[in-house]
Amino acid sequence: METYTILVVEDEAVIGMNIRSTLKRLGYQVPPVVPSGEKAVQKANSIKPDLILMDIMLKKGGIDGVEAAQKISENLEIPIVFLTAHSDPQTIERAKAAAPFGYIVKPFEERNLQTTVEIALVRAKSEFALKRAIEKERELNELKNHFVSIVSHEFRTPLSTILFSATLLENFDESWPAERRKDYFQKIHSSVKQLRSLIDDVLLLGQAESQKLDFKPLELNLEKFCLDLLDDLKLTECQERIQFVVTGDCHHGKLDRNLLTHILRNLLTNAAKYSPNGSPVHFELTCQEEWVIFRVKDQGIGIPLDDQKHLYETFHRAKNVGKIAGTGLGLSIVKQAVDLHKGTIDVKSQVGEGTEFVVKLPRIQEPESLQRS
Repeated sequence: METYTILVVEDEAVIGMNIRSTLKRLGYQVPPVVPSGEKAVQKANSIKPDLILMDIMLKKGGIDGVEAAQKISENLEIPIVFLTAHSDPQTIERAKAAAPFGYIVKPFEERNLQTTVEIALVRAKSEFALKRAIEKERELNELKNHFVSIVSHEFRTPLSTILFSATLLENFDESWPAERRKDYFQKIHSSVKQLRSLIDDVLLLGQAESQKLDFKPLELNLEKFCLDLLDDLKLTECQERIQFVVTGDCHHGKLDRNLLTHILRNLLTNAAKYSPNGSPVHFELTCQEEWVIFRVKDQGIGIPLDDQKHLYETFHRAKNVGKIAGTGLGLSIVKQAVDLHKGTIDVKSQVGEGTEFVVKLPRIQEPESLQRS
């Protein structure tokens, strides 16, 4: 049987002791009685009881029971039942304005107290659960709207490039030199890659959110894997700027190829995107006996300290990104992929001086599927 904690706020000592002893006899946990509104607020914030029995007409302190109840309800979800010896309309109206979960007129019988407390506890559990569900639904709707807005914007740019390039090739192909035609074909290929990458991120995020993201480690030549990834980025600006260094024997390791691709691709493209054109991006692979360490360092705009606290939250983007395009999905996906590997990710960054991400993953993963359903 669940045990509930009930805080009694009563400035008449004899009545308070009587209520406390009655509640304890009924099986509730009851801390010492609180005699004032100010102390009630402090105690509620400290112990967070399941229910508060609050005398309306508190004479001690600077606030009465109604004011104390309002202050408590501002920050905490705690049902409050009012106690009073006054049943006049004015007192009742003041109590109703505070939206209590019950109202008991003193003196009262034990059965009346027990019934009111039990009803208040059940009602509070139901109402607070409903409130949280409504808030969660509102947050999800806001997230969906934000998601649609961002993804629509990010799709529009590469699609426009593809359409523009295809139209030019259709109309002027025969009169253009081969080099110029090749340039526009590369623009189309690059835009398709960008769209594919965005779709992959969206699908991966959906799998992660629904807890159905597969973790399938396979034997990899880690050095070759990184070189192949860089080759895959060859149609983008960032590949030419990446300075790749390998330390140690990196020919063997057991990691998830798909997740590792998402980790490194996001970190490398972000480093290039948020850096001045032409500035180098340092990419280092270090292989130790038990660990694989990936280090990506740029000389870009950096990440403000306040934003670093929210770095891996979905859709979060630093306040200094300006008009640089982005969805806010990449680092959230990186963090989830690192967590599935049971690794760590650390960041060092200073505004105007660049950013360094260090991902550390166990070199050998057990070949087990961690699909969560």
